[in-house]
Amino acid sequence: MDVAAASGKLNEHRRTSQVGLGLSGLVVLLGLWWLATRGGDEFSLGRRFTPEAAFASLFEILGSSDLLRHTLVSLKRVLIGLGLAVSIGVPIGVAVGSSFTIASATGIAFQFLRMISPLSWMPIAVMAFGIGDRPIYFLLAFAAVWPILLNTAAGVRQLDPNWLELGHSMSASRSQLLRHIVLPGILGHVLTGVRLAIGVLWIVLVPCEMLGVSAGLGYAILDTRDRLAYSELIAMVLLIGFLGFALDTAARLASRRWVEAA
Repeated sequence: MDVAAASGKLNEHRRTSQVGLGLSGLVVLLGLWWLATRGGDEFSLGRRFTPEAAFASLFEILGSSDLLRHTLVSLKRVLIGLGLAVSIGVPIGVAVGSSFTIASATGIAFQFLRMISPLSWMPIAVMAFGIGDRPIYFLLAFAAVWPILLNTAAGVRQLDPNWLELGHSMSASRSQLLRHIVLPGILGHVLTGVRLAIGVLWIVLVPCEMLGVSAGLGYAILDTRDRLAYSELIAMVLLIGFLGFALDTAARLASRRWVEAA
């Protein structure tokens, strides 16, 4: 009992230290930002991007209905793109991880496609799907599918063969093996792939939302630029960073809880 209590205190101390170090790094970053915008007169470009102006604009726009609309539209696109990537990446990842033949036949092609920047597909996506949400969904799904697919395949390869042999010995069908052994056994890997995919999605989202749409965080960035509202532009950048951090944290916590439960 004493050992468990000591271990708990040690873990709590480590978490506290980690949070303290993280906040210290954030303070240093804000200090560097503040120093970088000190030079020049009040009309210089650098003085238009000061932390004071950015945070003032951020607090000003947080309660606006337009910001809520842009945020909800972007989150909807992320969820749909992620859903498409999961629905495509998990089945293909299971097939690749289960078969040496399929893995050999698709390995080079998948690595080739994975190394193509999703943004390079933007003109083709617009020509194929037109202006609107559909090309954005395609680009987001294309960007997010690879970490999910590859992590799923890795999870299938790392499954304990004894589990599968046990299922075969009990005359389990292929669908039963998939539902009761394979999918529960690889869920941790899938969640890791989803977390990585969210990071990729969030990076690709903003330029994708510059494809002629009328709502979304990427559109809001263009709008502030066109209005020369520099402090609002930086405020939107801060908001995008905060939302991305929140999504990554949620995915990390979900993955950690699954691993601890397993």
